[in-house]
Amino acid sequence: MDNGMKAPPSNVEAERAVLGSILLDSTGRNGDRVMDLCQTGGIVPDTFFDPRNRVVYETMSRMKRENKPLDPLTLMDELRADARFETIGGAGYVQSLIDQVQTTANAEYYLTIIRQKHLRRTLIDCAAHVIDKSYDESEYPDPQIVLGEAEKDFLAIGAGGDRTLPWSEAVEASFRRIDRMFSSDGTTFEGLSTGLTHLDEKLQGLKPSEMIVIAARPSVGKTSLAMNIAESAALGQMLTVKGGMYPPVAVDGGRSHPVLIFSLEMPVEALTKRMVAGRAHINMWRLNRNLVARSEKEAMTQALFASVNDLKSAPIYVDDAAGLDIMDLRARARRMKKAHGIELIVIDYLQLCRCNEKAKQSRQLEVSEISQQIKAMAKELKIPVIVLSQLSRANEQRGDKEEKPKLSDLRDSGAIEQDADVVFLLRRPSRTSTSKDANDEQLAIIDVAKNRNGEIGEVRVNFVREYTRFEDRPLPAKEDDGYTSEPHVQRQEYAQDTFN
Repeated sequence: MDNGMKAPPSNVEAERAVLGSILLDSTGRNGDRVMDLCQTGGIVPDTFFDPRNRVVYETMSRMKRENKPLDPLTLMDELRADARFETIGGAGYVQSLIDQVQTTANAEYYLTIIRQKHLRRTLIDCAAHVIDKSYDESEYPDPQIVLGEAEKDFLAIGAGGDRTLPWSEAVEASFRRIDRMFSSDGTTFEGLSTGLTHLDEKLQGLKPSEMIVIAARPSVGKTSLAMNIAESAALGQMLTVKGGMYPPVAVDGGRSHPVLIFSLEMPVEALTKRMVAGRAHINMWRLNRNLVARSEKEAMTQALFASVNDLKSAPIYVDDAAGLDIMDLRARARRMKKAHGIELIVIDYLQLCRCNEKAKQSRQLEVSEISQQIKAMAKELKIPVIVLSQLSRANEQRGDKEEKPKLSDLRDSGAIEQDADVVFLLRRPSRTSTSKDANDEQLAIIDVAKNRNGEIGEVRVNFVREYTRFEDRPLPAKEDDGYTSEPHVQRQEYAQDTFN
């Protein structure tokens, strides 16, 4: 059906009734009730279809902000001062607004009408832009880009648009977060727990809107670390398992947090198999080759069943589509956030993402755009996003005995370092023969090289290679310091010592 000849949805009478209610309210007992309803209900000048009504409401809103008295006479004076009095039709039009209504009792009903009409016009405009972009193949050669932008625009309409949070509300929200931390026992963080006690102490959790980069050379364990963090968040449990047995220690009251994993490298079957075996503390290499003694099979089977039952109920969603364009990835993330309330996203890994818009220019520009889009996604969805990244070989060529990586070693683009809020540089000293810790097979070091909102520094953890699992590493024992080797107890005592 051709919509070209159709008039945009509107109800000019309802618009005039709203304006008349505001003027009638100003001379009655209710004061500014209708104007307050407009402002709290998101009514803006563009909500009105008739240009005259837009001008009148814009003038009324300004007078309200400036605490000027609002009545028919002051309104006409203000319109004259702006040289817009005759534009709207003069005193006759202002009087017609007052004559439009006899009471303000139905003002909320009129507001609902004009809001709905404005929403329909907004949807039509948005759809028209999508149609124009769909026809423009030269500017938008990849239809996935059009789809991603369309989803973002339509979801923004449904969410009420990009309305700025008032400063007073932002301050109040920050105070409530700080107050919750004061009221806790020292084990509550502003963000999601990583499942690793000492890493949580340094980060105070993975915070909303943060882009967290886990960078390492190949086969060091960055995927394992990301999957362990995802498991901990989804199950509400620390990664530390006492003696390899259940139950683990609960975190955040044991509350589950839905996690979305974009596995661009590994298929979902390989990912789940690794996660099930790791949680059960079973060596996958031995299991795949059936190198399991008969006496071990019963205990292994029980451990596997327990692991499967735990993970089956975990709110983890895996998208293993290969070579996703970053705009397509953002669109999928938006849909999953809306459908499942996703609270953490993991992308494995950045260099496998594509950006068709920049691919023809240079790899550096392409990676830079991908990094910027991931950061924008974290801000848009207001959740932490963990993205894995490769490191260059520079750390192996500097002559450093420990071969410590630096932020500048992030591969392909310096934009990753710039866009990230937190950067983990992961290394395992046992892979470096010249390291002083080369003989410690389990030691892994998470170097928090960048932390926009907290501490930086190294965190030493255990990496159990046969289980592809990271776990807490007890702090070195000190005489008469009252510390215990249990990491979750250490965290509570550390908090008490720090703030008491």
